[in-house]
Amino acid sequence: MSSSTNKSSSSLSLFSVQNIVLAELGWAFLALLFFLFFSVPPAGGQPAWYGIGTLIFELGAYLGAAILCFRNWKSPQIVSGRNVWLGIGMGTFSYFLGSVIFGYWEIGLGQDPAVSPGDFFFVLAYLFLGWGMFSAVFSRKLSLEIWQWAIVAGIGLVGGLLAWWISTVPPNVPQQSLLMPAAIAQSAPPSKPAKAPVKPPAKASPKSKAPAATPKVTPKPVAPKPVVSPAVPSASPAAPIASPTAPASPAAIEPASTAPEWVTSLEALLAPLEGPIGLFYVISDVALLILATILLLAFWGGRFSLSWRMIAAAAFSLYIADMWFKYASRSPDYESGSLPEVFWVFSGVLFGLGAVLEYSLSTRSRRAGGRRRG
Repeated sequence: MSSSTNKSSSSLSLFSVQNIVLAELGWAFLALLFFLFFSVPPAGGQPAWYGIGTLIFELGAYLGAAILCFRNWKSPQIVSGRNVWLGIGMGTFSYFLGSVIFGYWEIGLGQDPAVSPGDFFFVLAYLFLGWGMFSAVFSRKLSLEIWQWAIVAGIGLVGGLLAWWISTVPPNVPQQSLLMPAAIAQSAPPSKPAKAPVKPPAKASPKSKAPAATPKVTPKPVAPKPVVSPAVPSASPAAPIASPTAPASPAAIEPASTAPEWVTSLEALLAPLEGPIGLFYVISDVALLILATILLLAFWGGRFSLSWRMIAAAAFSLYIADMWFKYASRSPDYESGSLPEVFWVFSGVLFGLGAVLEYSLSTRSRRAGGRRRG
């Protein structure tokens, strides 16, 4: 009787694991299709529905990952330790909350601040994720060889140099050449017409010396000039005075002032934190990259290696998306929702897959051990 119930429960849990894995993979595949088909902005810029769609995919990935990680935390059968999944679960849930606030700030309020209240939850997300991954790595004795530590040091060095280069690259020139190839075509024509006016003067100078009829034409336009001159000064001073005042900054300020006063005041209050928070993101991304490399090497051939490969791949995806955003957002023509930002969705999906596989392997091994003892 007990064996039949164990078989039924194991088949039910296996069925649920398969459904969750298929749902996670399907979510990532739909997100990839969405970004592939609609990430290229039209002439008028990205529509509002596209930003809402990318936000929904990101929120669904991280909320699902948080729920699955919290399930591992509540289960006493998890082999890798409950605190590990508590940290990863708190990290993914904090990232979910930060994305909600940032999405409301960007889509709902139409703002593009340097620092938003969502950044505080992103900071917590990095701290919790680092704590969870650090606990998974250093809760047991590491037996990495020298060449493996050399790989960890090399990846950390490359990741750190790349993050440093992105942080110090000039904001306009290199990015427009790599991110927006059309900007190169727009910057090339000015050089060509600059050469064109230089050549005509040499060819036109001999032609201007030959005709002598030009002095006969000049006295005719001299007579109308004094007639037109009194009317021109009366209208000219009014035109230049009105023209600079009309298209001045008030027209550009009006669309930016549609947000409530508390929003603009809060943005002004948080603006000085842009530098420290940006530096924190860079350091955290490199630290997670190093931890992910150690996870890959430490759990490569073990029984639970597949789940920790997913966690390491999630950290790599988060690093790719963050580095792309830091690089692309320095351009004045940047719009959120470009194709590489799908790695944020992949990161949440991979965290969820790692949690599902860890739960399945842990519960299956405990049931097998119980049957052997019986």
